[in-house]
Amino acid sequence: MKSLLMILISGALCSGYSQSQNESTASATGIHPTPLWAAAQLVPSIQWHFPENQDSRFGLRWQVTPLLYSFGINKQVSPWRSLIIEPMTRYNGSAELYIAPEYASDMPVKWTVRAGIRAYYPLYQYGEYLAASLGTSFYDHAEHAGVSIEGGLYIFFGILGMQVEHSPAYQEAPWTFRINIRYF
Repeated sequence: MKSLLMILISGALCSGYSQSQNESTASATGIHPTPLWAAAQLVPSIQWHFPENQDSRFGLRWQVTPLLYSFGINKQVSPWRSLIIEPMTRYNGSAELYIAPEYASDMPVKWTVRAGIRAYYPLYQYGEYLAASLGTSFYDHAEHAGVSIEGGLYIFFGILGMQVEHSPAYQEAPWTFRINIRYF
């Protein structure tokens, strides 16, 4: 139930984008939320959990980024973003706070919620062709909570990525491999 509440809060964050924030972001970057953008955010990334001594389990993951600071963009532009993040702002070098609800098939409790911080580093062509990330998160699954570490690689302007996550205390799925799909 707690996980469902976190998902609803995440949805409220997406839909509760204030008008003043919208105007300041739109005037600074020319980017603003649209119905198509909102619909694209509902498309999840796919993932596979690898429990110890069991077959892998399929899952889905969404992500909301309430706050991002970019250290790799032009100094004349504000480095702060909320909810809507342009690819170059993220993959040219940044740090973000995120909330990620997850659904996993074949688990007794299907929903998990993560909150974390992740840093992105450009590796080739300012991160447009290749970028990497390192991060950590706190998860809440049923009566278990713990910390995870992750690393990722991203291509095609950050739209497609691969992440590997390790949660040492998460016996249901200590390793997770994710194909990350992100529409901005």
